[in-house]
Amino acid sequence: MNSQAAFTPPPGTRAYPLRTARGEFAVVDSPVAVGVPQKGVVLLLPGFTGSKEDFGLLHEPLGARGYRTVAVDGRGQFESDGPADDESAYAQAELARDVLAQADALGTHVHLLGHSLGGQIARAAVLLEHSPFRSLTLVASGPAQISDSQQQRVKLLRDALGVMGLDEVWQAILAMGPPEEVGGPARGIGGLELLHRRWLGHKPAQLLATGRQLCTEPNRVAELAAVPLPFHVLSGAHDDTWPVTLLDDMAIRLRARRTVIPGAEHSPNVDQPLPTAHALADFWDSVQHDKVQHDKV
Repeated sequence: MNSQAAFTPPPGTRAYPLRTARGEFAVVDSPVAVGVPQKGVVLLLPGFTGSKEDFGLLHEPLGARGYRTVAVDGRGQFESDGPADDESAYAQAELARDVLAQADALGTHVHLLGHSLGGQIARAAVLLEHSPFRSLTLVASGPAQISDSQQQRVKLLRDALGVMGLDEVWQAILAMGPPEEVGGPARGIGGLELLHRRWLGHKPAQLLATGRQLCTEPNRVAELAAVPLPFHVLSGAHDDTWPVTLLDDMAIRLRARRTVIPGAEHSPNVDQPLPTAHALADFWDSVQHDKVQHDKV
């Protein structure tokens, strides 16, 4: 395990099943730092083949800035249960309703953040009902379907899942070198051993359904722009999944804050966690400031 792979959760962090009206979801819930007033609660949604552990390096710096962070495994991801062979259970609208239920279970308005596929699910949730949320941050998550090269990789994965078991597919992924959207980076979440265990925890139907979503997602930026929420588009300086220029344009259309993290690619939360955490907290601080100013008027 490399030195970046290990991290110690902040004191008080809890891993537990969050009970909601739509079932239980595995979460890592990290409090604000001792002596720091809580400014808000953040719900963090991982990407394709990802999990709540992808946000492990963000908890402590965000807690130091006054934000309680709750990272979740979506339905059929890693430690959250779901049907193994019913793809309809993972339709985007179903996953979006899960997010609304998670926010409701937390009992407060939350800042919503989605990475990659998680960003598109977060967008779908906001389009269903925006009132539970204080803001929406899209991290390395584009306006529509993923790039042609990544579509080909996802198609290879989906084809493999049709004829092989999860462990056989894992060995094939390792042999070809996993791209960001099929396997994810090992550092920051416990190394290859945890990646392997996480992969085996995913439900095949979830991977098949969400992989198809990534390859067919329509452009819903105009719909999202009509929602009265503050938006933030954050990415690395380079991204093969959605070209950075597409993210730039999306941010303009959303009138969103735009942050590019130097030295990061598709997973800035793992590649450059401290600059990413600072940029996120700065945005959420601005949302709170704007609310205070509005209330004074």
